[in-house]
Amino acid sequence: MRDKPEHTRGRLTRRTVLAGPAAIAAAKAMARPAAAGDVLDLGATDLAVAIRRKQVSSREVMTAHLARFDRLNPRFTAIVSQVRPEQLMETAAACDADAAAGRFRGPLHGFPHAVKDTAPTRGIRTTQGSPILRDAIPTADSLVVARMRDAGAIFVGKSNVPEFALGSHSFNPVFGTTRNAWNPGYAAGGSTGGGAVALALHMVPLADGSDFGGSLRNPAGWNNVFGFRPSFGRVPSAPSSDVFGQTFATSGPMARHVRDLALLLSVQAGPDPRAPFSLPDDPASFVGSLERDWRGGRIGWLGDLQGALATEPGIIETCTKALSAFRAIGMTVEEARLPLSAAEMWQTALTLRFWSVGSDLIDFYQDPAKRALMKPEAIYEVEGYLALTGRQVAEASQGRSRIYQAFRTLFDRYDFVVLPTAQVFPFPVEQRWPKEIAGRSMDSYHRWMEVTLPPTMAGLPTLAVPAGFGGPRNLPIGLQIIGPNHADLAVLQVGHAYEQASPWIGQAIPDALRLPE
Repeated sequence: MRDKPEHTRGRLTRRTVLAGPAAIAAAKAMARPAAAGDVLDLGATDLAVAIRRKQVSSREVMTAHLARFDRLNPRFTAIVSQVRPEQLMETAAACDADAAAGRFRGPLHGFPHAVKDTAPTRGIRTTQGSPILRDAIPTADSLVVARMRDAGAIFVGKSNVPEFALGSHSFNPVFGTTRNAWNPGYAAGGSTGGGAVALALHMVPLADGSDFGGSLRNPAGWNNVFGFRPSFGRVPSAPSSDVFGQTFATSGPMARHVRDLALLLSVQAGPDPRAPFSLPDDPASFVGSLERDWRGGRIGWLGDLQGALATEPGIIETCTKALSAFRAIGMTVEEARLPLSAAEMWQTALTLRFWSVGSDLIDFYQDPAKRALMKPEAIYEVEGYLALTGRQVAEASQGRSRIYQAFRTLFDRYDFVVLPTAQVFPFPVEQRWPKEIAGRSMDSYHRWMEVTLPPTMAGLPTLAVPAGFGGPRNLPIGLQIIGPNHADLAVLQVGHAYEQASPWIGQAIPDALRLPE
């Protein structure tokens, strides 16, 4: 369906959208209303242009995405708590009425969007995948959700997550299991698994998420899309019960193209007085050109941290092959080494995760009825938190500072450093989490995602990009491109150049999309 040439008569293509009013008028005359496949194939930036130029209506956009949802979501369980189609079409009609009057709500005007099911969303059930919150309906949006709503997004429902967003496999007792876009027998990743799959299957033009231990990075890598964990403070969080201590998790965007990811980031980012660490930079910088000459730039490849990280056979080989895209844009690639042991970094992350996650869940744990509804991994986090001493937290905070300084030494030599997005390829959906990798035992539910924690601890901007397909099932894996503190735009620019040098990314099509609508 998406392999048709751009010159096909009457189609809404990127070339037609960007060609200007005359080409748009001709396209309208030849094809009206727009075909569903045409609308679904547009990237988010091109879709925004098409809506603003009235080449396609918000109702057509919503109709096409709802049809895709109806066809594929029952099989993949990416979107949950769906809003009634009649209500969505009414909202889309209101968007069209505004557009006809020259009033556009923002850069996401008329976009169908499924908010991650951890983010409070006014009027839509927000469960965090927990039976404790099965019927919770917030009366107000979180800050990032309010910004997307104000930008014109139409919320169609929520994207599925693991219970309390714990673990990189999106299953829960409320809605079930999200399945990989490339093979529904395998895991989609998490915790933004529903968002990544909905995006990869074109059920939505963009996806939002949050990230502590790779939740925007692992599912992006496993579904052949892009996910961005911004510098801490780039996308502020509000409301928050601890605006000073909780500096680990952050919201961020997912997209099928880097420039589309930058579009959503421009909506999510920006200062807010409720978040004292929010960055003051103008988020409009992210919607400018991402073109940049990278000739002479340097990439440091961290691989498996000199064998310290257990990796499934094929991970390092697939990722190493993908590094050729950096060479194609004129950069040099060298093996690099963090001047800090993986064991020390893991212990730091483990302690601070207990402190962060456990403090969030302690109230549920202290209620016996609610504790009985918590999954073992949630209880593990709370009990780890309860066992901590003040000295352990202080030492871990110092350890986090050492991780940040270790990355700083690398950036004296390299523009960016690179890691895999996960230590394994997608595993069968029936498996809770990998108990061993390459003969090495995993001692916790998240040890197999250890590779994502160093940049989290350092608070650095990190972009997940597709690296290729590999392993015995030929499934996706990705790279993490890690930049210096607050160098978010530079990370997006090099990611954009990587994407342009990797045309296979856009050419790869999940089997589920090869069938006609």
